[in-house]
Amino acid sequence: MSTNAAFTARRAAAIPAGLSKHLDVYIEKAENAELWDVEGKRYIDFAAGIAVNNTGHRHPKVLERVRNQLDKVTHTSFQTTPYIDYVAVCEKLNDLVPGDFPKKTFLVSTGAEAIENAAKIARAATGRSAFVAFSGGFHGRTLMAMTLTGKTTPYKAGFGPLVPDVFHLPFPIPYHGISEQESLTALDRFFRSEVDPTRIAGIFVEPVQGEGGFYPAPVTFLRALREICDKHGILLIADEIQTGFARTGKMFAMEHAGVAADIVTMAKGLGGGFPIAAVTGRANIMDKIPMGGVGSTFAGNPLSCAASLAVMEIIEDEKLIDRANEVGSRLKSTFEDWQEGNEFACIGEVRGLGAMVAIEFVRDRETRQPWPELVKAITHTAAEKGLLLLSCGVHGNVVRVLTPLTIPFDHLDEGIAILKDSLRAALEKVEAGQ
Repeated sequence: MSTNAAFTARRAAAIPAGLSKHLDVYIEKAENAELWDVEGKRYIDFAAGIAVNNTGHRHPKVLERVRNQLDKVTHTSFQTTPYIDYVAVCEKLNDLVPGDFPKKTFLVSTGAEAIENAAKIARAATGRSAFVAFSGGFHGRTLMAMTLTGKTTPYKAGFGPLVPDVFHLPFPIPYHGISEQESLTALDRFFRSEVDPTRIAGIFVEPVQGEGGFYPAPVTFLRALREICDKHGILLIADEIQTGFARTGKMFAMEHAGVAADIVTMAKGLGGGFPIAAVTGRANIMDKIPMGGVGSTFAGNPLSCAASLAVMEIIEDEKLIDRANEVGSRLKSTFEDWQEGNEFACIGEVRGLGAMVAIEFVRDRETRQPWPELVKAITHTAAEKGLLLLSCGVHGNVVRVLTPLTIPFDHLDEGIAILKDSLRAALEKVEAGQ
């Protein structure tokens, strides 16, 4: 009989320990917002493959497009013998990405690959070398992406030296005492005392920090960054890898601020479960790339392109932007009710945009001391009860909720009930020292 324990033993023998592991659960089947493991146990999915399955697991329209593509061609490499769906995906993204100006797009396979290429493009377009990113940000695990990431352990520790000319500044998080003005003042001080702005090729920013803790960037902060970049000839680069494709109640999170970035990186929700990522930017910037300067053997694979075209149709046809707002509203109002009650004094803050919602857990609401041990207990207890959850945050004290946007509301309510029971049980365990 196949068991989770047996597969865990096989994993330990075959796979390096450095590949992170959340749960010892092996999934055999998935459908919309439900998963079943190899032992037949059912789970409600509040993770969506880390914001990949915005359209749910195995959406029928995605499967139909991919099956049709299987009967045509599965790989040629677009650079050698192109195919039309790659072009069609780029055309759609040029229309959808914010900005009232001509845009161009090319496809890659992963979010980190999109970040690496965005940095290359920024350097080629500006003739400058340096970048600014923010503490707590996450941009990937490859060399430049890892350097841009604003968290050392486990992403940077032991992997140096990193890429030079990358600098980190504080991200505005009012809950932890970092105001928007303090972040902007730090940027101004950095320009005056550390690096002349004429050396800065780009500023990377997540409109909502993902791995960093689901902290939304203030609208006025993003607008200020746009003005600063315009003033100094710096490219504003929006990392929409986790926030894109209806997750935040807009197609892209930058739309909440009415700000258009010069370059946008995308992945995750773009493929509906198939690996695909993209870089979209101002046409005059993208055309600065020398011939052959970008590309990849598997980038824009025909199957992934077919899935992506289906995803963008589903978002429009099923009004998933509206549904993200409805799902998010239900989650936030419920979590805020828990926060306002007397039972869960450990809830420090509830926040999010659209269906990108988080609860930050603290030992004490006055000191706001992070409580990562509680969050670890919550996620593991929830899995035992049939709910898949993810944590995040620099201190690991945030539970993030990323349901498929297509989740039936009875499944949403079922998951919320399990989360509440898991929180109660986890509190008892942690307070008892277990």
